Amino acid sequence: MKYPDILERFLSYVRIDTQSSDTSESFPSTAKQRDLAAKLKPELEALGLSDVQITPWSYVLATLPTNQPRKVPTIALLAHLDTSPDVSGAGVEPKLHENYQGQDLVISESDNVVLKVSENPYLKEQAGKTIITASGKTLLGADNKAGIAEIMDALTYLVEHPQAPRPNIRVVFTPDEETGRGVEHITAAEIGADCGYTVDGEKPGEIEDETFCADSLELTVTGINVHPGMAKGKLVNAVKVAARIIDKLPKAALSPETTADREGYVHPHQVTGNVETATIKFLIRDFTVKGLKRCEKKIAGIARRVTAQFPGARSEVKVIESYRNMKVVLDKHPEVLAKAEKAIAMAGYTPQRASIRGGTDGARLSFMGLPTPNLFTGGFNFHSKQEWIALEDMKKASEVIVHLMRLWATE
Repeated sequence: MKYPDILERFLSYVRIDTQSSDTSESFPSTAKQRDLAAKLKPELEALGLSDVQITPWSYVLATLPTNQPRKVPTIALLAHLDTSPDVSGAGVEPKLHENYQGQDLVISESDNVVLKVSENPYLKEQAGKTIITASGKTLLGADNKAGIAEIMDALTYLVEHPQAPRPNIRVVFTPDEETGRGVEHITAAEIGADCGYTVDGEKPGEIEDETFCADSLELTVTGINVHPGMAKGKLVNAVKVAARIIDKLPKAALSPETTADREGYVHPHQVTGNVETATIKFLIRDFTVKGLKRCEKKIAGIARRVTAQFPGARSEVKVIESYRNMKVVLDKHPEVLAKAEKAIAMAGYTPQRASIRGGTDGARLSFMGLPTPNLFTGGFNFHSKQEWIALEDMKKASEVIVHLMRLWATE
């Protein structure tokens, strides 16, 4: 039987709109994520995997049993179905830029979407490769459909080469990773593995063993609504109070646009409301819980001081824990990282450990008892219309997975 190659799989996946929603209370947050799940189930069955299912919560699960005569571990391979809520994933038109020669890459002249080498240093190393982008009107969806395609390609290799050693493999494709809810309705026991690897990173050769600590913070401002024609000395506009609070946030620090490396940030990303009630939603990020709490205290202090300037106004802060830095857990399981580094070296890269200025399903899974670092996909500029990936790097990511499975089966 001839199976689709990695490019064919990837192009078919990105054409399916799976954009999640960070305002929906349902799970998955968008029903269309199940469209990709419905495509993957028969593909896994065609490969001969067992226990293939789509759960009521839209997780795709499957098992490839070991081919070893002795007892071996069970390793989970994970990627997520959804794409970012921030940029449309509808009507993705992937473009192949073959034999790329290191120049600025015009994705869409009419939409003025250009990949500039000066802003994308790794592009300089891509000469001769096939670069894949979208059309300039949507994101591409390499985050994380590249990871899905790479896992499927590695599984295809293992099925077609039954002599290649492998452990027990559990495949897990999750909905709603982008909303931070990716493992909300699955347990480590349901996954049934000794450790896992999300395939959701960026630069080839990297394994990410550290994430931000993350909280969401909701700041609700309550004002006093009076008919505007009779409002003098009575009306307190919650929208204006909220705007003043945002204006008092640091201008040159503590924001996504002014921080890098190990610096945390406060990110107001949604404002809703009216004269009587206004809500600001913040993402709070830092590599330590102490730093996280320091940011939250700063917001509460600003809100308290600003609200005091508007007699009759009130403010309330609600903090919701999202995930914590998985390094705390992974440091207790050095073999999980060591094998990944060895597999990356076997594929011809110098392994590099990296920190994620964000999170993965693996962060929460690690604290649920399943240590799960993050492997590279080869994609860049996630969550944007400038998202891109090199086909050759996708193939290398698949190769790393195959080497990693061999190591878990034989060492």
